[in-house]
Amino acid sequence: MRPEETFVAQPVRSLQQMLRTLHEQDSSHLQLIPDGIYGRKTLEAVSVFQRLHGLPVTGVTDQATWEAIAAAHEPALVETDHAQPVEIILNTNQRLRRGESSPYLFVAQSMLLVLAQEYASVTEPTHSGILDEATAQSVASFQALAGLPQTGEVDKITWKYLALHFPLAANKN
Repeated sequence: MRPEETFVAQPVRSLQQMLRTLHEQDSSHLQLIPDGIYGRKTLEAVSVFQRLHGLPVTGVTDQATWEAIAAAHEPALVETDHAQPVEIILNTNQRLRRGESSPYLFVAQSMLLVLAQEYASVTEPTHSGILDEATAQSVASFQALAGLPQTGEVDKITWKYLALHFPLAANKN
């Protein structure tokens, strides 16, 4: 599937992509593959949209239909798209050490908890936002699993490996 930005200046493909997104959110809309041709399938998909949204059912994309599709598309796109990632940025030499507190540690502890449930070799941390002894042991056990030096501290490399392993463990269910 081509990215949506490739449909700019291609109104039929843009229309078809919006209708496809609406189907992904709500299966009462017809499934449509954007091909740039306003053929029978597009006419049917537009007719179904018009019927579902209280517009005159003509199968023709007039201004009112276009605006209604565009208005319905935006929230559908938010619902069908991936969740917005949270980017945690540790500076090159930044290191979270024993006894320190940081909002990042709440996130790290949450990831470590999931990893501990999936991998017996990773010990459970506390969930305090403080790099206490239990969290340091959890970090060190994860570092051993990832083949990293077992410092018990969270540095940029440890964070990277946490961020890589967490989705794999979290999505196994």
